Amino acid sequence: MAISAEILAPYASHVARSRGRLIDEPDSTTRSHFQRDRDRIVHCTAFRRLSYKTQVFIYHEGDHYRTRLTHSLEVSQIARVLARVLRIDEDLTEALALAHDLGHTPFGHAGERALDEATRDIGGFDHNAQSLRVVTELEQLYRDFDGLNLTWETLEGLVKHNGPLMQPDDSPAKTLSGKSIPLPIVNYSRKHDLALHQFASVEAQVAAIADDIAYNAHDIDDGLRAELINFEELASVPLVRDLLLEMGQDYEGLEHSRRLYELKRRLITQLVNDVIAETERRLDQLNPGSLADIQSASQSVVAFSESLEKQLDELRSFLFSFVYRHPRIVRIIQSAEDIVLDLFQYYVEHPQTIPGDWAKNRDLTGDNQRRSAIRDFVAGMTDRFAANEHARLFDVTPELR
Repeated sequence: MAISAEILAPYASHVARSRGRLIDEPDSTTRSHFQRDRDRIVHCTAFRRLSYKTQVFIYHEGDHYRTRLTHSLEVSQIARVLARVLRIDEDLTEALALAHDLGHTPFGHAGERALDEATRDIGGFDHNAQSLRVVTELEQLYRDFDGLNLTWETLEGLVKHNGPLMQPDDSPAKTLSGKSIPLPIVNYSRKHDLALHQFASVEAQVAAIADDIAYNAHDIDDGLRAELINFEELASVPLVRDLLLEMGQDYEGLEHSRRLYELKRRLITQLVNDVIAETERRLDQLNPGSLADIQSASQSVVAFSESLEKQLDELRSFLFSFVYRHPRIVRIIQSAEDIVLDLFQYYVEHPQTIPGDWAKNRDLTGDNQRRSAIRDFVAGMTDRFAANEHARLFDVTPELR
């Protein structure tokens, strides 16, 4: 059942005060609302597909590189640690961590860029908006509704984990991408107001920063395993250099895998401890007496310290230059984008070639309806399925190596 309300901090999301689901359902006798949300996410089709959706490395490159599924599990583990220390609801935090990548396309951000480019005339593609659509429309498992009928708190956190999407005056908030709010989020919020002008819960903020911790640490891991980078190059990054110096000569003679694991372990520990210290400092400053105080705050309460954020920026810059823009990765990314673009255009022109029963219950008559439906179909593909489909439909398929 739910964590005792006496244990939770006053600023936590208390399940007894949940705003509920869009469609009312009888309460469970064994699980809280947030536990049911988590379980529905784990059992949905989109979650299973994450096992063959990749981050940086393509699915066939090796069994030890991360997939969206293993990444989501690692994010969940980090998020639960933070949730326990901060005395917030662990079940809601875990649900948000597990759901945050449900809307991603095949081939990671390469697939997203390609699908966004192909559908600009019908609103483009945004993985965060697609995650919302997955859990509110596209999963079709239940008799009485489409989607998973998750609680308001889970949907709010899924949409706003990176901050408010609207200003208090209802103008769009400034985003890093400069894009306007995706239409699926606007449309859903009209019928189930997600308070787009407010910050999300501490649970959502924790899930978001756990994602940041996980991918920075684990992209180092995968980059070293793939021999795109080495320890000597990593030592040019002050944050990593300090950890390597801390490890000292005790680890220099160890086999590569043990030294790598120790570096990753220490990095995650340092990032987690910094988040806890900075978040507690901000909470002390804000002194929130309720969740409403978190939502109406002027900034996120969950964050890295200013000094560590600068060090992380240096690490991100290094990873961008030496891993994400490595010639081998760039070549694969271009090929992956070509596959996604080819598939989308081919299905638009030949919808009868879409395999299985997927097209039978969709309106493919109008051009916009067809393009929108095919956008969903391609977005839901795994890397493996997309590559196999391309090989079925085209004489030549790019080699993702």
